[in-house]
Amino acid sequence: MSTDPIEASNIAHLDVEWRREEATVWCNLVPRPRPCFNLPLLSEVIGLDTRLATMGLTREQLSERPHFVVFASQMPGIFNLGGDLGLFRQLIDSKDRKGLETYARACIDASYHVSVAYDLPLTTISLVQGTALGGGMEGALAANLVVAERGVQMGLPEVLFNLFPGMGAYSFLSRRLGANEAERVILSGKTWRAEELHALGVIDILAEPGEGETVVRDYIAGRQRRSPNSVMAMQRVRRAVNPVSYAELEEIALIWVDAALQLKERDLRILDRLVHSQNKMCGQLQVPDRVHDEPAKRVSCAMPGFAAL
Repeated sequence: MSTDPIEASNIAHLDVEWRREEATVWCNLVPRPRPCFNLPLLSEVIGLDTRLATMGLTREQLSERPHFVVFASQMPGIFNLGGDLGLFRQLIDSKDRKGLETYARACIDASYHVSVAYDLPLTTISLVQGTALGGGMEGALAANLVVAERGVQMGLPEVLFNLFPGMGAYSFLSRRLGANEAERVILSGKTWRAEELHALGVIDILAEPGEGETVVRDYIAGRQRRSPNSVMAMQRVRRAVNPVSYAELEEIALIWVDAALQLKERDLRILDRLVHSQNKMCGQLQVPDRVHDEPAKRVSCAMPGFAAL
């Protein structure tokens, strides 16, 4: 059998590569025009299991030895900046509850699929090598294992414009930290460094800058060498103990829709500033057309304007 990587075709926002010899599917987020969770990217995350089937990766093969799905980013210095804030603004202005619900459901569909590993014998891993804000942090937390590089910034800024992160943050954080500590992190509106979140227990593994991919590969290789049967059994145990249910995610997402429609003009002006910040950061990026191109130079991705909000 060939050990060459197999790429999924016709994917615009999620670059997928199955490396047979590693028993690992590498998924690089490449949303355009802005590095946020837009609807096309969410659709591709939700449909990943179908894509894997078209690449020949079957449940029987997955059951032979531990397999992993790694979500990373091809955006230099950015994992993901979160929700599509421009779309939020448009839907809120038009009082489009149905549109907000459609977007919210797409977000929780993606998070739920990742958290339950698509109901396949897989372990999902988030590799955070750049800024992850709002929905970007929520998306990272949905995975079974979170790996982040030192110095990376992560945060949930929604409270700064009088909203809350409604696409899984509370559910995933409370499983890791407990309810009180989860609320403290959410209501702080703070941008945290990876080292702080690792100390709290939000991040599972801390890597040195630029070494995240190596750390993930070493982790996977170790799990496949040592007690692979135990690893596969623990995949099942993880899903049996204190799982995040779809009903829970859905109820919270609908509360988020209600809260979004109650935002005042002052709140929306702050939201506009964050949209402007996202757009400004995009202007600094040089994004490769494909993940196999020469990597672009990393840029500083501290979101401008946060300190003043």
